[in-house]
Amino acid sequence: MKKNLGVVQAVYPMPVLMVAAYGEDGTVNVMNAAWGMICNGDRIALFIDEEHKTTQNLLKTKAFTVSIADKAHMDAADFFGIATGNKMPDKFERTGYHAEKSTFVNAPVIDEFPVVMECELAEVVQTDSFYCIVGKIINTAAEESVLSENGKVDPAKLNALIFDQFQHGYYVTGEKVGQAWNAGAGLMKK
Repeated sequence: MKKNLGVVQAVYPMPVLMVAAYGEDGTVNVMNAAWGMICNGDRIALFIDEEHKTTQNLLKTKAFTVSIADKAHMDAADFFGIATGNKMPDKFERTGYHAEKSTFVNAPVIDEFPVVMECELAEVVQTDSFYCIVGKIINTAAEESVLSENGKVDPAKLNALIFDQFQHGYYVTGEKVGQAWNAGAGLMKK
């Protein structure tokens, strides 16, 4: 029997995404965003507050990057979520991390995170319920250490962080338990 829990954000897993943009003075700003998802073949939607320093920056530059945080960089990823660039102008520098300018868009690529999507601002969607930044993915880059033999990102090697909305914990992905578009194929024959 299920127990009623009230209003709970009961979506699991949630990604741990690092959104980065340049400030007007060229400083790197990064934020942790768990409420994001792919929304088209070449689009990513980020449900983030418009008051974030990173949001303000990317609205001005019309570009940003989205990296997947991994277990090896959990402390900095968490820090990027609890510190605000509005009150801490040296937020990125405090981590000792490194950034390079994207070859494809006017945004920083954080060297330490293994997978990055380089995005142009496609649109802003604002309703009474949410504020959403939609980016057009111009390029995705990944460290060779997280690629499989077929040249694609291997989740077992990535150790991507996932956020737990229930207990506010971080977990990692990795175990493959089935093949998509195949695991349920037997039910098609009924």
